[in-house]
Amino acid sequence: MTLPSNRLLTALAVWLALAIATVFLPALSPWCGGLGAVLLLWATADWLLLRAQPLPASQRVVNATLAVGEWSPVEIRLHWAGSVPARLSVFDHHPAGFAQEGLPGQILTAGNNSFALRYRVRALLRGDHQFGQIELRIVSPWQAWLRQTKVGEAQDVRVYPNFAPLARHALRAVDYRNARFGLQQRRRRGQGMDFSQLREYREGDSMRQIDWKATTRMGKMISREYQDERDQRILLLVDCGRRMGARDGELSHFDHALDSVLMLAYVALSHGDRVGLMTLGGPERYLPAQHSGATVSRILRETYDLQPTLQVSDFERAAQQLLLRERKRALVVLMTNLRDEDDQSLIAATRLLGKRHLVLVASLRESALDRAQSEGIENAHDAARLAAAVGYARRREAALKRLRAEGVLCLDVAPEDLAIETVNRYLAVKAASQL
Repeated sequence: MTLPSNRLLTALAVWLALAIATVFLPALSPWCGGLGAVLLLWATADWLLLRAQPLPASQRVVNATLAVGEWSPVEIRLHWAGSVPARLSVFDHHPAGFAQEGLPGQILTAGNNSFALRYRVRALLRGDHQFGQIELRIVSPWQAWLRQTKVGEAQDVRVYPNFAPLARHALRAVDYRNARFGLQQRRRRGQGMDFSQLREYREGDSMRQIDWKATTRMGKMISREYQDERDQRILLLVDCGRRMGARDGELSHFDHALDSVLMLAYVALSHGDRVGLMTLGGPERYLPAQHSGATVSRILRETYDLQPTLQVSDFERAAQQLLLRERKRALVVLMTNLRDEDDQSLIAATRLLGKRHLVLVASLRESALDRAQSEGIENAHDAARLAAAVGYARRREAALKRLRAEGVLCLDVAPEDLAIETVNRYLAVKAASQL
């Protein structure tokens, strides 16, 4: 598509004004005719020059997999084969819902030259997405026309849950005492732990730790040292229902839950445990508990395209399905957004699961609820909002108390704290030998 430039439109406006003036001043007619001929020659010649120019060869360089919420670089490479310099405006049709910085780009290139335009995108929605073609607006050699066209090919990308923190976690050799992560690891010795090694007796060791055969053989007191039990089972039950569509900032509660799933799975696998996954309240995905280096990758592949639905989550049905699939005792971590209306359904589900498994309900708390309770009161509307927020918070806390009374472990945390708090609770469960 070829469009007139601002320069051509301005020239035409001047010619039109002169043509109108000839109605009152006929002496200007020759000037009007001459200017019209010049404009016609200029516009026609420039249009022919523009159409004769070859379109630039193009290539987009972007990672095939992106992480939600993370900035990723994109590079557009163009080769201008024309013999004269050209001015181009470049816009890349990135997927809808992506934030971007650096577009559109303005480029002045010499003849027969290659150049690159760099910008970055930030994916805000997981799943399969597509970059469209690259759109160019080329200024004609005499700047009378703009040629708007598309070059290149569409390109598919996949947006996964945010695995960047997981990668940084792995590169730091998983030091759970590192205050940067806020994680805690406790090492316990004694009954219920796996044997680790023999060592010399230390003050404070229990009599049950003493290995009397080794003590007799070595001629000095020898104690057994134990480590956390391995090869236990962690089952991640993720709610995909409508409650998880709530947003705190750019990411939904479901996005925060998936980030927590990845972190907890990685930590549990590094402790030698088996990790499985099941979803409820949406598309049903199930991965049996296993201990494999590819488990985190499998979880990524199974969950990257999941989105919260409008369905009402059936906790009791999900508990029944999980019991049929997983018969060995495990720590079941249910990630959801607890509401007071869930009380009876969730208690029934946890009672079913509690017959065989240890249950942890990790509930995300809306930041808006905390803000509503902390903001001041200036009018009747503010007072009503505060009363509603306090009442809702009390009902929610009452529901959590009823769950705890049933022997269920509970977390009620802000979305950004979910990953750290679930990992800390998992480590505490292992340290206390609750499984």
